[in-house]
Amino acid sequence: MKVEQISIFMENKAGRLAEVTAILKENGVNIRALSLADTADFGVLRMIVDDTQKTDLVLKEAGFTVGKTEVVAVEVMDTPGGLHDILEVLREKNINVEYMYAFVQQNSDRAVMIFRFDDVDTAITHLSARGMTVVPGKRLYSM
Repeated sequence: MKVEQISIFMENKAGRLAEVTAILKENGVNIRALSLADTADFGVLRMIVDDTQKTDLVLKEAGFTVGKTEVVAVEVMDTPGGLHDILEVLREKNINVEYMYAFVQQNSDRAVMIFRFDDVDTAITHLSARGMTVVPGKRLYSM
């Protein structure tokens, strides 16, 4: 039920993001979701890709600092309050959301959000118990 996320740490300067995407394009890696956070000097690019092993290898070979993190993909009703319903389950169980970002899914009445929790296994257990759909990584990579 966990999804492997790639995090790339890079300088915050013009063209650096294009370098990453060029490497992925050249190696046939498809980006399924991404989030970019920055400070004045550095950025963290978090991505869900269709081949984490290849991505890790080719970016490290190009000199990038790459990490892997377990995140959780959860289906969210694409209606007002859909996200709140999930966040309320987490609040009730005192589970912290460290960060989250959206996953684009075509032709559906549901959105998918990527979450990083302080306690991934507990979050999965409680979300599943409340009828929330936790999306397995293999399904997410092929959406």
